[in-house]
Amino acid sequence: MQILKTISQLREFRSKCSSSVGFVPTMGALHAGHAELIKSSVTQNDHTIVSIFVNPTQFLAGEDLNRYPRTPEADIKICELCQVDAVFMPEVDEIYSEDEPKVIAPKELSSVLEGYSRPGHFDGVCTILTKFFNLIKPTNAYFGKKDTQQLLIVENMVKSLFMDINIIGVDIVRSSDGLALSSRNSYLNDDELAQALKLSRSLMKASNLIKANQLNSIEIKKSMSSILEPLKVDYIEIVDKNLKQIQNIELGNSIILVAAYVGNTRLIDNLWV
Repeated sequence: MQILKTISQLREFRSKCSSSVGFVPTMGALHAGHAELIKSSVTQNDHTIVSIFVNPTQFLAGEDLNRYPRTPEADIKICELCQVDAVFMPEVDEIYSEDEPKVIAPKELSSVLEGYSRPGHFDGVCTILTKFFNLIKPTNAYFGKKDTQQLLIVENMVKSLFMDINIIGVDIVRSSDGLALSSRNSYLNDDELAQALKLSRSLMKASNLIKANQLNSIEIKKSMSSILEPLKVDYIEIVDKNLKQIQNIELGNSIILVAAYVGNTRLIDNLWV
């Protein structure tokens, strides 16, 4: 496995890849959820490149850019165990200059949910991914469904900009108690980890209601809210795959999303119905 620190090293490596290339973009602090993305790429492609880059343009002022967990040695080990071919680990000044264009995420998809709470976040996501896609030219790129809104925005960007890339969503990986795996879980103490389970339990409650033929969004959200107490809830929304709010669950075309603070840590989770 090669460790690539510069664009020139990446281009040299990519020039020697004559067949399919899978790409897994990450910000490091890899866990089993990332490993699932990587394994999917390794299985489905002849070459796999993983990027590890904490992208500053997707963090808002006052967010956790400086304290975001960074575990490069452990990340490299995970990539080795997953049989990755190359890891791209650039410094910020290798990727960004002082004055450059950025990609603006589509307003309708990026101004709600995460975008409403974190305005400009998805502009940063689209900007860095456009750079990486142009450099790596992957056949397939892999994204976790935990970041549902990001996945849908990236699919839209690739389609709208005529990028010849397949975007592949991979199901959420959970711990044995149901908690969606996240690098930010490392911020939580034991009591907060127990409180964080309220997110997945609220989604399980929604799932059980749907199985009992309760399809009304308002009633489902009320039941979820009661389980999430006393957490500070950012949003509970039930939307279609265009992120439009819906009054009733439509099987096969509905997503239930929740964001809440556990202590000072903001966590997200979702259920694709």
